[in-house]
Amino acid sequence: MRRCALHFVAFRGDEYTRAVRVFGTPDFIHFGWDRWAQAEVMPGDTAVFARGTFEDEPSTYGFPDLREAADGSR
Repeated sequence: MRRCALHFVAFRGDEYTRAVRVFGTPDFIHFGWDRWAQAEVMPGDTAVFARGTFEDEPSTYGFPDLREAADGSR
Protein backbone atom coordinates (compact mmCIF):
# COMPACT_ATOMS: atom_id res chain seq x y z
CA MET A 1 0.00 0.00 0.00
CA ARG A 2 1.36 3.40 -0.99
CA ARG A 3 1.92 6.08 1.64
CA CYS A 4 0.45 9.49 0.81
CA ALA A 5 3.07 12.08 -0.11
CA LEU A 6 3.45 15.77 0.64
CA HIS A 7 4.37 17.98 -2.33
CA PHE A 8 5.53 21.60 -2.15
CA VAL A 9 5.10 23.56 -5.38
CA ALA A 10 6.71 26.86 -6.45
CA PHE A 11 8.35 27.75 -3.13
CA ARG A 12 11.18 30.26 -3.46
CA GLY A 13 11.95 31.82 -0.08
CA ASP A 14 10.76 32.27 3.47
CA GLU A 15 7.36 30.78 2.69
CA TYR A 16 9.07 27.36 2.56
CA THR A 17 10.07 27.58 6.23
CA ARG A 18 6.58 28.62 7.24
CA ALA A 19 5.03 25.78 5.22
CA VAL A 20 7.32 23.23 6.87
CA ARG A 21 6.18 24.46 10.29
CA VAL A 22 2.54 23.94 9.29
CA PHE A 23 2.67 20.82 7.09
CA GLY A 24 6.00 19.15 7.92
CA THR A 25 8.92 18.29 5.66
CA PRO A 26 7.82 17.64 2.07
CA ASP A 27 8.43 14.38 0.25
CA PHE A 28 8.74 16.22 -3.06
CA ILE A 29 9.69 19.78 -3.95
CA HIS A 30 8.56 20.97 -7.37
CA PHE A 31 10.20 24.25 -8.35
CA GLY A 32 7.35 24.96 -10.73
CA TRP A 33 3.96 23.60 -11.75
CA ASP A 34 4.61 21.60 -14.91
CA ARG A 35 3.13 18.45 -16.46
CA TRP A 36 5.53 16.21 -14.55
CA ALA A 37 4.69 17.75 -11.19
CA GLN A 38 1.00 17.42 -11.97
CA ALA A 39 1.46 13.75 -12.92
CA GLU A 40 3.38 12.98 -9.69
CA VAL A 41 0.59 14.17 -7.38
CA MET A 42 -1.46 11.02 -6.83
CA PRO A 43 -4.93 10.68 -5.28
CA GLY A 44 -4.62 11.05 -1.52
CA ASP A 45 -1.44 13.17 -1.74
CA THR A 46 -1.30 16.72 -0.42
CA ALA A 47 0.04 19.47 -2.69
CA VAL A 48 0.88 22.80 -1.04
CA PHE A 49 1.31 25.72 -3.42
CA ALA A 50 3.27 28.89 -2.66
CA ARG A 51 1.51 30.43 -5.68
CA GLY A 52 -1.36 29.12 -7.74
CA THR A 53 -3.54 26.02 -7.39
CA PHE A 54 -3.75 22.45 -8.64
CA GLU A 55 -6.30 23.55 -11.24
CA ASP A 56 -3.88 26.03 -12.86
CA GLU A 57 -2.64 25.14 -16.32
CA PRO A 58 0.82 23.53 -15.99
CA SER A 59 3.76 25.38 -17.52
CA THR A 60 4.89 24.30 -20.97
CA TYR A 61 8.45 24.49 -19.59
CA GLY A 62 9.85 21.74 -17.37
CA PHE A 63 11.29 22.42 -13.94
CA PRO A 64 13.68 20.24 -11.91
CA ASP A 65 12.23 18.43 -8.88
CA LEU A 66 13.75 17.35 -5.58
CA ARG A 67 12.82 14.30 -3.57
CA GLU A 68 13.27 14.89 0.14
CA ALA A 69 14.01 12.06 2.54
CA ALA A 70 14.75 13.45 5.98
CA ASP A 71 14.83 10.01 7.61
CA GLY A 72 16.22 8.13 4.59
CA SER A 73 13.15 5.90 4.33
CA ARG A 74 11.66 7.26 1.10
